[in-house]
This record gives sequence, C-alpha cells and structure tokens, in this order.
Amino acid sequence: MSDHIYKSVEVTGSSTTGVDDAIRNAVGKASESLRNLEWFEVIQIRGHLADGAVAHFQVTVKIGFKLE
Repeated sequence: MSDHIYKSVEVTGSSTTGVDDAIRNAVGKASESLRNLEWFEVIQIRGHLADGAVAHFQVTVKIGFKLE
C-alpha cells in the first residue's frame, strides 16, 4: 500500500431546493476541472433570504483530491 498525498480546495455551492443539492452542485462543478476527488467536508451552511423566506441554500465544502 502506497502513501497518498492530498490537496484540498474550498468551494461554495448553492441551490434553491436544499443543502444536499447545494453540496452536489459544488462537488459537480469542482469535478469539471479537478481530478481524483476523494472526499468532502462541510465547512459552513448559510442561506440567502428574499422577502422573509429562504431563497437559496449556500454550502461551503472542502474537497480533497489525491495528487498524482
């Protein structure tokens, strides 16, 4: 078994439907330009309000990927 070295980046995804979709949007977008994604960690959950109601869920995630 070889040792693995990881790098991580933080990205924020948003969704009008929920936290799960916001996470999936963030990971999906990161996967378009990064390779070897291995894990994610939720750093922060917040939202945008409009007219006294939740308009968007915003989730910042740290995404780890294995260096080649």
